[in-house]
Amino acid sequence: MNLDKREKGFESKFAHDEEVQFKAHARRNKLLGLWAAEKLGLKGAEAEAYAKSVIKADVEEAGDLDVFRKIRADFDAKKVEQSDHQIRRHMDELLAVAIEQIKAG
Repeated sequence: MNLDKREKGFESKFAHDEEVQFKAHARRNKLLGLWAAEKLGLKGAEAEAYAKSVIKADVEEAGDLDVFRKIRADFDAKKVEQSDHQIRRHMDELLAVAIEQIKAG
């Protein structure tokens, strides 16, 4: 009986952790989209729409490469000066911010 409770506890924690990671990546992508929109000169509704397009880009494949490629292509098209390293570093920083925001409620 104790083993069953422990197993259910682990399953519950795993499900919770996965949900937090999903929410954190979605929030990170929105924050990233707003940051990129600012770099692209977008404001207001255009910036919000762009952020949503970054969120949608994340469903194309597993991992962050699809989001990175979208931002990189959009920056290249508008001649925004950001290195690959800067974009990836900002992605990492915003993921940490998103996780903290989710934990804070």
